Amino acid sequence: MKKVAFLFTLALVFSLSLVFGVMNLYMATGGTSGTYYPFGGAVAQVIGQRYPEVRIRVQSTGASAANIRLIAEKEVDIALVQNDVMHYAYTGTVLFKTGKITNFLTLATVYTEVCQVIAKADGSINSIADLKGKRVSVGDAGSGVEANTIQILEAYGLTFKDISVQNLSFAESAAALKDRKIDAFFVTAGIPTTAIIELSSTNPIKVLSIDPDKADALIKNYPFYVNFTIPPDTYKNQPEAVNTVAVKATFIVRADLPVDTVYHITKAIFEGQAEIAEAHAKGKEFNLQEAVKGVSVPFHPGAEKYFREVGAIQ
Repeated sequence: MKKVAFLFTLALVFSLSLVFGVMNLYMATGGTSGTYYPFGGAVAQVIGQRYPEVRIRVQSTGASAANIRLIAEKEVDIALVQNDVMHYAYTGTVLFKTGKITNFLTLATVYTEVCQVIAKADGSINSIADLKGKRVSVGDAGSGVEANTIQILEAYGLTFKDISVQNLSFAESAAALKDRKIDAFFVTAGIPTTAIIELSSTNPIKVLSIDPDKADALIKNYPFYVNFTIPPDTYKNQPEAVNTVAVKATFIVRADLPVDTVYHITKAIFEGQAEIAEAHAKGKEFNLQEAVKGVSVPFHPGAEKYFREVGAIQ
């Protein structure tokens, strides 16, 4: 009953907004303590300033998988998600084996979320192959991080049967490594990642590389991955660059949103990059050429129209 009432309210607001010439849209982000929520807020504000015909209301949510389901149920209109999770939804795999969701399209990728594998500096783990037989945190159960871990281990001929699996959050993983309750952990997040920064400030760590041939195999098998290099000194006592892979934080939209609306939203985001970057550091990572890479879900025609105008899509 609450869901029906909520949907009725959204429909009523939508109708009233059209009468007064302003379209109210709802954006799903993530938890208030994460990156998606404040970043989404910064983007929504700039869109409203540059495209006043649209007002975007930002909602705190359970992030990627939850956001896709909200889009599917038409409870929100635009959402931030990891591009790998949206691939699973669109193809009905991994986290969405119970049924595919296809009533959403890509607007743009906006920044990288880096796959990071962390171990103790004084331990015997020097490569991902060395994780065999070790205690490893693979992220929350059913999370995008867990899926990334499965795929990265697969590239090395390993499965969860080869390790002692722990399902811990980023903060819990860092604490467990510090207390030597685990031997390594996986993180997929923007860098530098707060939990790793805090850990490395008091405990020497290793950031493990993904070998180039393994990275190539990952990208071939899973088209949402891109190569990424973690710069030297991203974390304390990390003097060398680290090769890895990354996924992309991506805006998706309902497939039935008007072409003109999505076109102007996309245009506002990229032409308003400077304003977004002033409000949130991730805005500095916007890149038109990169915005169309790493996605396997088709672009919304409105977004594609903008990217063709600026030459990002030929």
